[in-house]
Amino acid sequence: MRLLTPPPPPLREAHPLVLALLSVSDKRGLVPFAQGLAQRGFQLLSTGGTLAALQAAGVAATPVSEHTQSPEILGGRVKTLHPRIHGGLLGRLEVEGDRAEMAAHGILPISLVVVNLYPFRQTVASGASEPEVIEQIDIGGPAMVRAAAKNFRHVCVVVDPDDYAAVLEELGTSGGVGEETRRRLMRKAFAHTAAYDASIAGWLAGQAQEPFPAELSLAFQKVQGLRYGENPHQRGAFYREHSAPAEPTVAFAKVLQGKELSYNNILDLDAALGLVLEFPEQPCAVIIKHNTPCGVAVDEQLVRAYRTARAIDEVSAFGGIVALNREVDEACAQALAETFLEAVIAPAYAPAALQLLGAKKNLRLLEAGPGLASAQARPRVQLDARSVSGGLLLQDRDAAEPSLEWKVVTRRAPTAEEEKALRFAWRICKHVKSNAIVFAQPLRLLAAGGGQTSRVDSVKIAAVRGGEALRGSAVASDAFFPFRDGLDEAARAGATCVIQPGGSVRDAELIAAADEHNLAMVLTGVRHFRH
Repeated sequence: MRLLTPPPPPLREAHPLVLALLSVSDKRGLVPFAQGLAQRGFQLLSTGGTLAALQAAGVAATPVSEHTQSPEILGGRVKTLHPRIHGGLLGRLEVEGDRAEMAAHGILPISLVVVNLYPFRQTVASGASEPEVIEQIDIGGPAMVRAAAKNFRHVCVVVDPDDYAAVLEELGTSGGVGEETRRRLMRKAFAHTAAYDASIAGWLAGQAQEPFPAELSLAFQKVQGLRYGENPHQRGAFYREHSAPAEPTVAFAKVLQGKELSYNNILDLDAALGLVLEFPEQPCAVIIKHNTPCGVAVDEQLVRAYRTARAIDEVSAFGGIVALNREVDEACAQALAETFLEAVIAPAYAPAALQLLGAKKNLRLLEAGPGLASAQARPRVQLDARSVSGGLLLQDRDAAEPSLEWKVVTRRAPTAEEEKALRFAWRICKHVKSNAIVFAQPLRLLAAGGGQTSRVDSVKIAAVRGGEALRGSAVASDAFFPFRDGLDEAARAGATCVIQPGGSVRDAELIAAADEHNLAMVLTGVRHFRH
């Protein structure tokens, strides 16, 4: 096969392409793309499984080993690490010295590189052994991608099959790939290899049980651009991990219908999902407004759980976000349709439910998958990240406590019914902004107060919201009561039992106050601040 010689300078906007190298693990669209390149006069180089796929489809391609006149070695570990490959990728065709060296060594320019990398993330997700995972750390692929991207003025690099059609179209209309496209694909290529390396570094840190490494690399892929961020004058976009975690997530939920998700929708959906995961044992409904629970209830029937949750604060439920942990049936869909809602996330929807809710064209419906309906579904222990000016805060997520232990510190111990209410309130409390106060019965939220600078104010706000419904309730506090005034207000509102972490220098005073009110109080020793 005769390989064409390098085009002379100067460069043209539509850069002429001659030799193309294809080596991909993701073979979506490979054969049609290669056929399109061949039809446009490209001579194809390939190797390994990509070469086999092309040959099986009848697409002519030259093995890389034939081009380099050097065999693959070390079981295929070394195939493309050769001067005839990297010289062809890095040669600056406008530099006379580079052209002379290339000619002296028989190096031809490679004008198009189509490479995506070994399936490292998929191998990790499959549960493969450490040697199997390490074998999927690509070496030659990233080297070629980076070399081609660096020399973007002369080389077009394609790492994503979704770009094949655009490249072929531009080749067909202009005979080359223009600088604007080459620059865009260069940026994408470097992002591709950076994310790949970040995944490797993250896996290695996990293997070493090192959640907070000295150098932190994060890899996320863009799901969608957003109309705006938290407010219309702010730009926004939504990203997610490259591989879906085992637990249900908003990022990997399937959007079935409705308007485009907004920044605030996604935040509230995540808050709702996190809270509904606290109650896997029974059907549960959660309603969130501005990242705050305004309705939570469990029941043997999902529709009753939702109606109970909505009735807690129907004003706040209007325009709210709903999370449900069982499949939405027709009866529950009918109840959902009675109120204007922004979005609903659930494990699945019955066909009749989808038909009924389909009439609400703007209502966003998200399907999180069957894992959300599992009685064993709980949030996994993972890391939470918060951006600060010039940096990043990283911590373990405040995960669920399936076996809550506490210490009774008052003369009166809680009754069996009060224990149920305390446990229910405690699960909700950590999902309310600090200073957080939650009043509850065994199966439903009654009122919550949070986001205040003093704990007693949070109690007063919850008391106003709950009114007479708080008589005989349990109250939870995300952190200790610094003074007895908050406890006094809770008793005045109607609480009969209290759950809190304890640990205040005034604990003895608080215990005495609880005894004065005949409150049963338990201490958990665990704080649940949420800022």
